[in-house]
Amino acid sequence: MPGGYQPDASSVGSVQDAVPTRMAICCIVLSLGWNDVLNWRSRRQRLHRPDADPTGVVRALAGVQAQVTASAEQAVGARTPLPDPAPLRAAVADRRLVKTWAARGTLHLLDAAEAPAHLALLAAARTWEKGAWQRTFVTADQLAKIAAAAWDILDGTVLSRDELTTAIVEHAADPSIEEHLRSGWGSVLKPLAWQGLLVYGPSTDNRVTFTRPDTFVPGWTAPPTPESAAEVVIPSYLGAYGPASPATFDQWLIRGHSKKAQLKAWFAALTSAGVLSRVDVDGEVLYARTEDLASLADPEPFDEVRLLPAFDQFVLGPGTSDARVIPPARRAEISRTAGWIAPVIAYRGRVCGTWERAEAGVVVNVFPEQGPLPALDAEIARVAQAPGTAATSSDSRNST
Repeated sequence: MPGGYQPDASSVGSVQDAVPTRMAICCIVLSLGWNDVLNWRSRRQRLHRPDADPTGVVRALAGVQAQVTASAEQAVGARTPLPDPAPLRAAVADRRLVKTWAARGTLHLLDAAEAPAHLALLAAARTWEKGAWQRTFVTADQLAKIAAAAWDILDGTVLSRDELTTAIVEHAADPSIEEHLRSGWGSVLKPLAWQGLLVYGPSTDNRVTFTRPDTFVPGWTAPPTPESAAEVVIPSYLGAYGPASPATFDQWLIRGHSKKAQLKAWFAALTSAGVLSRVDVDGEVLYARTEDLASLADPEPFDEVRLLPAFDQFVLGPGTSDARVIPPARRAEISRTAGWIAPVIAYRGRVCGTWERAEAGVVVNVFPEQGPLPALDAEIARVAQAPGTAATSSDSRNST
């Protein structure tokens, strides 16, 4: 590990008094290298498959993207002893997990207890109040009418998109909003979700439905203040993808659209309170949870290969532009056209290939520059347990 202060478990409480040798900055409490950080992240993201709790997986990852339901199920299955989607489906049915628009405006499964904080932090950006948004979609007055209508209409009921749209147009007496409400992208409904006014309900005949979270999700709480929300979401993110910068966090959260003064204040307050600490990772000053300093300084080794599905948090958490996780020359193979994020092979905290399902089974494409991968065939066989997929041991290395 690079030189600098390296606390043991007993010294974490007094790390603010330490002065690292690498940087003459008193607020840097620990010096790390990226190899150790990425190794640490692997376990934090539950790639070691510690248990079968799907809610724990979703919570540990600060949400799981669910634009594609099968990918969400595979992401959770990749982190549990058996790749069985039944426990995740049960958690959704029991409303321990809630489906709604969250990070980056994409559909996610969130731990129901933490969802209000995630949504409140997204709402803090007030993106729907910007002129460009209103010119593209609806005006602020129209959105206020849509929000009021949805709140009344969804009280204790579940409606399909068509049913909700028809009811809102009638309630608001404004036919001009109908086209935007019917859009499958949900652009006009996202601000309502972020304000805690609606979430996804149970699917009915393969149709999406919507309902009010306070009448649907047991124990649902009102959206907290942005400051209180930051106390939940920022540490949650850093617990899986840290150490990281505020800018990286903001890209994950809302594509960099948080108000800069707010973002700075959130991190400053958490640091002042001792929740976060500044660390040096190969010369970069980043933030980590203070409670993680001891494990970051001495991470437990993780040396197993994992096949992760499309849109996996392993890639989405740090972002596809992170050259430590995805080699820059390979980024186009991972982040593809139309926003598609390819299934990846993960090893030692980095992407070292891609894979796909074919009629013949699971076909892997290990990047030629990558050395041998341990127990790759066993991981292929595990992934191939999904219905309709046979196993192959094709380490083709056919890089495109």
